Amino acid sequence: MNLILWRHAEAEDQASSDLARQLTPRGRKQAQGIAKWLKSRIDDDAVLLASPATRTIQTAEAFGDRYSVIDALAPGNGAQAVLDAAGWPDGIAETVVVIGHQPTLGRVAALLVTGHEAEWSIKKSGIWWFQGRTRGGDGHVVLRAVINPDLL
Repeated sequence: MNLILWRHAEAEDQASSDLARQLTPRGRKQAQGIAKWLKSRIDDDAVLLASPATRTIQTAEAFGDRYSVIDALAPGNGAQAVLDAAGWPDGIAETVVVIGHQPTLGRVAALLVTGHEAEWSIKKSGIWWFQGRTRGGDGHVVLRAVINPDLL
């Protein structure tokens, strides 16, 4: 399984609620750049899961309209909620893209790399791409890519 963690792009600081915060013009550009990079590297049957926050939905929309909104990915939910939503390590699909928030996505990345949650940071509109595989009966996690919008 491929698990791609995609932090929402740059969003406005103030709104009527945290869930209502929208992407800035810079954030829209960031999301479009990462979406273009991802589209050329993942299969058409990849599953995209977005938090119910406006900024994550707008980030997902840069990829197209084939995403699902999952309440378990809302701000404040834990790393395990993200892994459960994606079906890690077996996956609800061969490739799952989770569009979510800090600090949760950073905690997921730390958990997958080290086996322990820690306060790792993922830049806005950045992605961390993990692959889970089994060798000799043991599960392994491979970090395939870390991409930030300023590198594109």
